[in-house]
Amino acid sequence: MMRVPRFRYHAARSVKDAAAALADGGASAMLLAGGTDLVPNMKRRTQVPSTVIGIRHLPALRRISNGSGLTIGACASLAAVASSRKVRRGYAALASAAGKVATVHIQHMATVGGNLCLDTRCNYYNQNAEWRDAIGNCMKAPQGTGGHACTSPDGTGICWVATSSPRCWAVSSTDCAPALIALGAEVSLVSTAGERRIPLEQLYHNDGMAYLTKRPDELLTQVHLGRADAAWRSTYWKLRRRGSFDFPVLGVAAAVRLGDGGVVADARVVLGAVASCPILLAESAALVGKPLTDDAICALAEAATAHARPMDNTDFELSWRKKVVRSYVRGALEELRR
Repeated sequence: MMRVPRFRYHAARSVKDAAAALADGGASAMLLAGGTDLVPNMKRRTQVPSTVIGIRHLPALRRISNGSGLTIGACASLAAVASSRKVRRGYAALASAAGKVATVHIQHMATVGGNLCLDTRCNYYNQNAEWRDAIGNCMKAPQGTGGHACTSPDGTGICWVATSSPRCWAVSSTDCAPALIALGAEVSLVSTAGERRIPLEQLYHNDGMAYLTKRPDELLTQVHLGRADAAWRSTYWKLRRRGSFDFPVLGVAAAVRLGDGGVVADARVVLGAVASCPILLAESAALVGKPLTDDAICALAEAATAHARPMDNTDFELSWRKKVVRSYVRGALEELRR
């Protein structure tokens, strides 16, 4: 049986208290909401915080509320988001993505904020400490967790997916992030220095280790969506080996706003699980100003494959995964024009 390492637990009494505890704990402190990712990672010794800060029961972080748009607390459960009429009515891609995470049981524990900050994944990293020790660990594996990280000749560490690479290629496996980026979401980050609000796509780096831009002393508190507009249509398509439980091998989120005559007024298509961060396709702009025809859809689907560079760090055969990007982008857009 794998057990979590020893740690200090702090039950935050407020968002301000959680921010202060994060600042005091430094880089070795982590937040616990649903725990569906953190606790298994602690058991595998891939994440070894010395201080765990509980925030799940803070009322301010659990609300889903209307205003000028929709505000979702970071600790709202994925089940609550997937079943919310407020979400399903105007933000279909998010409801779909939240409902496709893992299993129904996990969705009742897992949170929106946790899914957005999900640790990147890799076949060589997401193993127990003994397995990783047997191969010498990797550059993403933490030091002092049952062995020393395997190093390359220059001492920088080895990525077993691309042994000559200076960076980590672990994959972003969040379902909610692609959907929310397609919907133009923003997030609030709080620290003892105050609060800042950024577009969600700016939260991510395309690096398997430094995959988040937020500082260690910041906590994600809210997700903000614009006012629901009937002209917007959105969807989320997910590829995985089984019909539930599995992380995505590919996620495609698409949102389009149709104007008079079915002409596209705005469009955002996002790929998930093809890199260390969600990829917002700049080529989506090519859809604007024209109807969503077969030719326009196929052109964007073909362009999307250039952003998918599968590596041997998740499931399925590499070349097939790249081909599926074309099919999934085309299918998602065809769904939206019906």
